[in-house]
Amino acid sequence: MIKNQTTISRVFLMSLSDNQKISYLLFIIFLLIYMMTFLTNFLILLLVLTCAHLHTPMYFFLGNLAFLDMSYSSVTAPRMLRHLATQHWSISFPECIAQMFFVIYFGTSEAFLLSSMSYDRYVAICRPLQYVAICRPLHYSQVMSWGTCTQMVSLVWSSAFFAPLINILCLRRLTFCGSKFMQNFFCDLPHLLQISCSDTSINVLVLIVVGGLLSFIAFVATFYPYVRIFSTVFKIRTSDGKRKAFSTCTSHLIVVFVYYASITFIYLVPNTSNLLTLNQVVTVIYALITPLLNPLIYSLRNKDLKAALRRTLHIDGTRRLA
Repeated sequence: MIKNQTTISRVFLMSLSDNQKISYLLFIIFLLIYMMTFLTNFLILLLVLTCAHLHTPMYFFLGNLAFLDMSYSSVTAPRMLRHLATQHWSISFPECIAQMFFVIYFGTSEAFLLSSMSYDRYVAICRPLQYVAICRPLHYSQVMSWGTCTQMVSLVWSSAFFAPLINILCLRRLTFCGSKFMQNFFCDLPHLLQISCSDTSINVLVLIVVGGLLSFIAFVATFYPYVRIFSTVFKIRTSDGKRKAFSTCTSHLIVVFVYYASITFIYLVPNTSNLLTLNQVVTVIYALITPLLNPLIYSLRNKDLKAALRRTLHIDGTRRLA
């Protein structure tokens, strides 16, 4: 994939701790977090697939988010756990490129998926007429049909390939030589560009243009529906009506806030020595904690999911007793 100018065979990653006891403690903590992340997201995905009353557009998107969180955490967590256990913080160059590809791909996919979920909430709460914005809940099933949802999710998963693919193709012009130390515990494009021996100005420009354009599109597509939602909900006269309208999108708003807050700090805050530790903490939160928070936020605030889980556990318990 990378031309013959690439002479390094391994990339050295930043250690989370040089103390062996602390490393083992972090290994146990992060292993538990990863197991909980995988199990909770898998449980949500299983419930969405098996429970008939969850076969709605909102849970269809939520199932995709759960699968995405499982995939993203599996790209970074297992290798990080291996590094913590062995204290060998290095990765082969091809593996580094592959990890970087999927980090960008799943990160971009989540941004697009969150925007799709915003549109779903917009249609569910307030679908405007051509001449005036009014609530049209009866039109929700017509607008968000299974064909529409499938097309939206297919577009999310397919269009997300554009960002990592074009950036990796641009890496072909760079030279990587000597022993290289990356200031991150997993391979990411900005840190990979920092260890190149070549002029990376074109690559940085491509990263800014492609990443900035896709981020802008996803950001506008995510928050513009909420501008329309809020402007319509505030017109509801009763406080109970406003509360019910807002309750349907609170979980999604929390997930969106956590995602964009983490991304903003990681990629827009300068990676200086004073902020290196804080940046490392935020990166760990984004890579490990956020995929766990998403299912917890939805499951704790969603009565349908909790009811489906209780029903499933009750059925399983009844079968064992029988």
